[in-house]
Amino acid sequence: MATDTGTSGGWRGMNGAQRRLVLLLGAGFLVILGVIMIANATSMVSDFAAAGVPVTTAHIWLWEISSIIAWLSEVPVIWWMVMRLRRATLPWWGVALIVAGASVPASLWHIGLMVAIRMSIYAAQGEHYQFMAGIRNPLLYEYRKDAGTFLQFAAIALVAQWLIARAATPPADPPRLLAVNDGAVTHHVPVDEIERVSAAGNYVEIGWGPRTLLHRATLSAVEAELGAAFARVHRSHLVRRDAIRRIETDRSGDFTVQMSSGNEIRGSRRYRDGVEARYKGDEA
Repeated sequence: MATDTGTSGGWRGMNGAQRRLVLLLGAGFLVILGVIMIANATSMVSDFAAAGVPVTTAHIWLWEISSIIAWLSEVPVIWWMVMRLRRATLPWWGVALIVAGASVPASLWHIGLMVAIRMSIYAAQGEHYQFMAGIRNPLLYEYRKDAGTFLQFAAIALVAQWLIARAATPPADPPRLLAVNDGAVTHHVPVDEIERVSAAGNYVEIGWGPRTLLHRATLSAVEAELGAAFARVHRSHLVRRDAIRRIETDRSGDFTVQMSSGNEIRGSRRYRDGVEARYKGDEA
């Protein structure tokens, strides 16, 4: 069932979570088939015995096992069909028609392969196998059962592919937070929501949306904690790089940084080259 999962490279293109999920789904699928096969075989043994039909237990198990083998041979094709239909841009009725049409050759293949298996094993034992003896239209009778099984297999493939594709999406990294002690209150401020940081004596001012928080720390310490996402524009000011919208340089070499909020922060020519290079790099 690992032919293609919506990721490039098939099995090799999966991450560890996807591979574990494929193995778990495959094992669960086989366990369910085994339980169904045992339940059907034991029920048939009891029913035939109660009806007085002279059928051996070995023959009943052969019927069930050959049917399961025939269906398992179709799993790759059903998987491929569901994968293509998931990617196709078709209306629901178009998908329904394709699935309904595909159920016919699927049933014919199932019947043909399981009958061939049964006939060969019967022949090896010196016996003759007759498909659906006593039933007026055996193909139609078998198709009615096969259509339901085919739809179940297609539904299982659809759910399995959705789960595997979902496992390909890595969980989002938690936002970086800056613990800001503002008086008796500690705020955990998302770093990507801080617009500026300015020195204010023994404190720094944290520009967080419309609010300004006072934090007891040095500007250099906060700069080291925030990292490369922030640029120093003045010995007293840091700004978040991706919040910069425009830089205007004066004749003196000093400059003004306009932020996405509309706030303007004065910068010193000492820091202009580094800020402009980073800003242009972000724009590219």
